[in-house]
Amino acid sequence: MHIIAHAISSPDRPACIDADSGAALSFRSLDDRANQGARFLRSLGLQRGDVIATLLCNSFEFFEIAWAAQRIGLYLTGISTKLSATDIAYIIRDSGAKVLIASDELGGPAAAALQMTPGIKAFLTNSASKEFARWRAGCESQSSELVDDANPGTDMLYSSGTTGRPKGVKPPLPAGAVDAPTPLTQMGQALYGMGAGSIYLSTSPLYHAAPLRWAMTIQRLGGTVIFTEAFDAQRSLDLIEQYRVSHATFVPTHFVRMLKLPDHIRLRADVSSLKAAIHAAAPCPVPIKQAMIDWWGPIVHEYYSGTEMCGITALSADEWLRKPGSVGRAVLGAVKITDDSGDELPPGEVGIVYFADGPVFEYHNDPVKTSAAYDRHGWATLGDIGHIDNDGYLFLTDRKHFMIISGGVNIYPQEIENLLITHPKVADAAVIGAPDEEMGERVLAIVQPVDWSDAGGELAEELRKFARDALGGLKCPRQFDFRQNLPRESTGKLMKQTLRDEYRARETR
Repeated sequence: MHIIAHAISSPDRPACIDADSGAALSFRSLDDRANQGARFLRSLGLQRGDVIATLLCNSFEFFEIAWAAQRIGLYLTGISTKLSATDIAYIIRDSGAKVLIASDELGGPAAAALQMTPGIKAFLTNSASKEFARWRAGCESQSSELVDDANPGTDMLYSSGTTGRPKGVKPPLPAGAVDAPTPLTQMGQALYGMGAGSIYLSTSPLYHAAPLRWAMTIQRLGGTVIFTEAFDAQRSLDLIEQYRVSHATFVPTHFVRMLKLPDHIRLRADVSSLKAAIHAAAPCPVPIKQAMIDWWGPIVHEYYSGTEMCGITALSADEWLRKPGSVGRAVLGAVKITDDSGDELPPGEVGIVYFADGPVFEYHNDPVKTSAAYDRHGWATLGDIGHIDNDGYLFLTDRKHFMIISGGVNIYPQEIENLLITHPKVADAAVIGAPDEEMGERVLAIVQPVDWSDAGGELAEELRKFARDALGGLKCPRQFDFRQNLPRESTGKLMKQTLRDEYRARETR
């Protein structure tokens, strides 16, 4: 269960296709390049447990380097291409990376980061300069044979988190054979029918955890990854039809954008090849999920986890129709709900979501954050709030950090956001707690209208009535602000902390 095996059994099958250029990379070529990359990294002095950092666009090189690191026991730290040079340098230093490999088009920010991280070996993928050697030339000087002592590596990716600097999520290096099954290969086969015939669409940056891990899982199983640089609703539908995509991963924001395409575009798309459309990253509003199942059929699957991957819950479309709003039952680890004192709560009561008996991890160089992620039982949390029902299905309420306390009452923004996004005039919405002298915090909604000309008092009043009728006065936002775009990561994750910090800064001026 590895590209090494597929390079032998199906050497000419595409391991990945760049949808932007149409170019394909076969399993044999990918494996050869990964072997050359592994040998080149060894020649640079890297040993098991060392870290390499990448600043890469979605490209064939991303896969080549990831598989090179995986077969010689290295940690791969993919850095967001959207970060400033200062933040890139911070991650390079914090991770302890010994090598940086950057896409040619990202040479500018990479060079600026190098000014703050002297001593690291640095490469551009296909070019050379004063600061950088040429990665491709170094690899081509090496044999394409597998190293004699292949051993498994893994990723150490930096979570955006909700406060402060990004956190490096560091799992133990895997033990055993380089081609041993992983939790995701087992999950992909058992729950989603992934295998050698799978055609997988990836529309998010590979430096994020889920896109990278699912793409490599598909390749482990012998399937083909179709990748693009960024998500676009209409183009994603076109690619599903063009490549007869069988599997794809999305976030709820992607569903919202596809559903809000004009019907004459949306409904003409041929999505009959899809066997499993898998979503995660945030709870999906019930009406949005129902609309996707109505459109695509009972193939819309969901799971809940995080970069830490200390546990996973999952459920099928059929299960969700019986348990609307749930994110599933545990398939890795066991779900526990506790109160603020760490005592376990019974089904139906809302508390902090923990996983027991799941994989362990640490936050690199941050024992305080690592300790805070584990409770006295040794259970690990991602910081979410929710409850389980009598059948063991988990329902998420919100992130604990984003809970609004207004007049002593706990209010969960996710519920309000999930409602607002269903309004036909709303393209995107964020709800935060803004400082309030009387109530402590007030509920503030920041809305991106579908049509910017609608922004203003009339739409605010329409949304206020919409929210009050559905949720009651307590949860109804007291303030509506409008923006042409909300800050989201390239995976679609809402950067709510950015908004919170901005509004708090305003209030303290």
